[in-house]
Amino acid sequence: MPRRPIQLPHRIESLSILDSEGNADPALDPKLSPTELKKLYRAMLLSRRLDERLLRLQRQGRIGTFGPAMGQEAASLGPAFVMKPNDWFIPSFREPAAMLWRGWPMDKIILWWGGHEYGASVPEGVNDLPICVPVATQCLHAAGIAWGCKLKGDPSVAFCFLGDGGTSEGDFHEAMNFAGVHQLPFICVIQNNHWAISLPRDKQSKAPTLVQKCIAYGFDGIQADGNDIFAMIVAAREAADRARTGGGPTLIEAVTYRLGVHTTADDPKKYRSDEEVECWKPKDPLVRFHKYMVRTGLLDDAAVELIEAEIAEEIRQAVERAEKYQPDPMDSFRHTFAEMPPSLAAHAREFLESMAALSSDDGTEQPEPRQLADA
Repeated sequence: MPRRPIQLPHRIESLSILDSEGNADPALDPKLSPTELKKLYRAMLLSRRLDERLLRLQRQGRIGTFGPAMGQEAASLGPAFVMKPNDWFIPSFREPAAMLWRGWPMDKIILWWGGHEYGASVPEGVNDLPICVPVATQCLHAAGIAWGCKLKGDPSVAFCFLGDGGTSEGDFHEAMNFAGVHQLPFICVIQNNHWAISLPRDKQSKAPTLVQKCIAYGFDGIQADGNDIFAMIVAAREAADRARTGGGPTLIEAVTYRLGVHTTADDPKKYRSDEEVECWKPKDPLVRFHKYMVRTGLLDDAAVELIEAEIAEEIRQAVERAEKYQPDPMDSFRHTFAEMPPSLAAHAREFLESMAALSSDDGTEQPEPRQLADA
């Protein structure tokens, strides 16, 4: 047999629409309405300001270790804009912009980073999973959800998010292979922020792109400018349309940059230069989108001042609600099993009786009697 090139049926493309000066390519512009654009700008700004507030809360010892998303807002907000309520959103831990767009209350996000499991409870009306810190484990959850949608004939799409470091995990590759074999309605978004904690992108993979991994699993992919809200919307919309019509999965590599720390337990000055960070600041998605909004006459200084004031008050109230939250001690019993077994119910009653006895001694407030009936 002669040696010949193998023709692969699937393709990958690169996409960028909005440049660093706020100019959009008219041929690729998603043509959003002024109302949609203003909502997106506010959502991106809200995510940034919440991120900054959470960082301060952690430094003050008021929440636990926190992983900022500064500079990566467009990478999750674009796909979230495309998602329908019945679609599935499976995040990692750097998607607060998408979470807020999907209706997650800010106080729940604050509580999650404060170590309260209430922060992992999904709001009514959306098919979301909570924040996932273990690297790439959520990819398998997303593939399973997508498989379930296909088996039921449900037109919903599963959107999964991970970082570039997650592409080295077996869970990612198993999910990709499964999605490709079964042609699932599965969209995987890699937030390639160039650093897997202290490991640079070029030590993560020698492949020129991360998106090309989709070819090995038999489906299409696109490398989008992850700091370009328009590019992320267009890439996610095309992928979702394909998934809903039986066209199978898509891998999206969102090329972005982590402007801040990996988490508050990390010091990036130990492994990357200030010069590198400075090179990425002009590509900041919020700065670019702000320039576009001003250039098109949809935003001015007065409007920004008003939005900033509204957001500051929303965040203040969210922090106040979060810090007033009182966990229910009975939740550890209620949420261990779907139906509480008799042995655990006995432990729950014993716990309540003990708490009642302590209450009579020191006058502290204890669970209501109804909790014993619930248990």
